[in-house]
Amino acid sequence: MKAIHVREFGGPEVMRLEEIADPKPGPGQVVVKLKAVGVNPVDTFIRAGRYGKWPLPYIPGFDAAGVVEEIGQGVTRVAVDGRVYLAGTLTGAYAEKALCEESQVHPIPDLVSYKQGAALGIPYTAAYRALFQRGRALAGETLLIHGATGSVGMATLQWARTAGLTVIATGGTDQGLALVSAHGAHHVLNHNTPGYLEQIPELTGGRGVNLIVELAADINLGKDLRVLATGGRVVVVGWKGKAEIDPGDAYERETAIIFMSLFDAPPQEVTGIHAAIDSGLVSGTIRPVVSMELPLDEASDAHESVMLPGALGKIVLIPVKDR
Repeated sequence: MKAIHVREFGGPEVMRLEEIADPKPGPGQVVVKLKAVGVNPVDTFIRAGRYGKWPLPYIPGFDAAGVVEEIGQGVTRVAVDGRVYLAGTLTGAYAEKALCEESQVHPIPDLVSYKQGAALGIPYTAAYRALFQRGRALAGETLLIHGATGSVGMATLQWARTAGLTVIATGGTDQGLALVSAHGAHHVLNHNTPGYLEQIPELTGGRGVNLIVELAADINLGKDLRVLATGGRVVVVGWKGKAEIDPGDAYERETAIIFMSLFDAPPQEVTGIHAAIDSGLVSGTIRPVVSMELPLDEASDAHESVMLPGALGKIVLIPVKDR
């Protein structure tokens, strides 16, 4: 099979398409023939050597969707030819096939495309964990999603609407604001407009927002603390550099800054997230948005695009067709 390999840390150009042996499942393992592969910002951090001592060489990627090709002894949750999405792999996702533990493979209904399935893993699990497990969101609260047009932001918006929150969503383009409006945001703000957060008191009756899911803490965290309601929370999901805050802004309102690490989530919480995803897919309340698709051998272009501002939904790679 063909797969993208990283043999040294560096820029997007270090990813090379190579021919390697097909994986074979052991007990409790599953081989999935991939139809679509999700690209996440964390993939670029690992490739650049910014995510601890990641072992070299490796195949990038955590998220994908496809068809079960082989199963190992003892596998009962999925069957050969089943449609599935992956939330992690043993071998990496930027490939034509992936070897997974049974717990990493989850069925998807026929109404969900493989491209949408590849958009589920990190975005929807991160959004659910940030919103409910770390942020303790409650129906009736007001949520600000700072950077709502990307894949995690869109997932957060959809989860929040299913839970009865009032959602204020920010984006940087007219296209992005139209997208979040179409997916149910009650109010939209352009975060490139000077003073845009000055609208928050009017939108919240002077109370401020109860919860913020923050996708760019290095830019926004200091401002976030000034628009929270008393007892409000900020859950930090993403950042690209240092953030500067005034502790007095948090002290005055008894607010909390909470960090979310998806890879440190307890197993029972991860199980709960995937149960919620399954329910949302079947009911149609979560609907992944795919904005760009590229062939697997253009993974370097995908890594450049996923880090650009103004993201709209998910970028997916389409594995090279069998010869």
